[in-house]
Amino acid sequence: MSEWIDPDDAPILTEEMVEVAQFNHGRKVIKRATGYLGKDGEVVRTAPFTIPVFGRPPQGAESKKQVTLRLDADLVDRFRASGAGWQTRLNATLRKAVGI
Repeated sequence: MSEWIDPDDAPILTEEMVEVAQFNHGRKVIKRATGYLGKDGEVVRTAPFTIPVFGRPPQGAESKKQVTLRLDADLVDRFRASGAGWQTRLNATLRKAVGI
């Protein structure tokens, strides 16, 4: 499966994909996932599990602040290379460094 670049090149949604997909209404899970789309586009079936709902977390006392920050390119590259969640790991590393 080649890298997806253009939304017009999106894979065709199959019945099998729909069968294993998770359905949400907002943050409420309506149907849990029973699989996922594998590396080569094949459907991989699993036991039911919940796929995290992405998006902005609820606002509250623990909300985060968006900032503009310049960091060395090799530092950002290192964290990004660690995969999804790299910003959360960077945040945790900064918190540890300042003793929070």
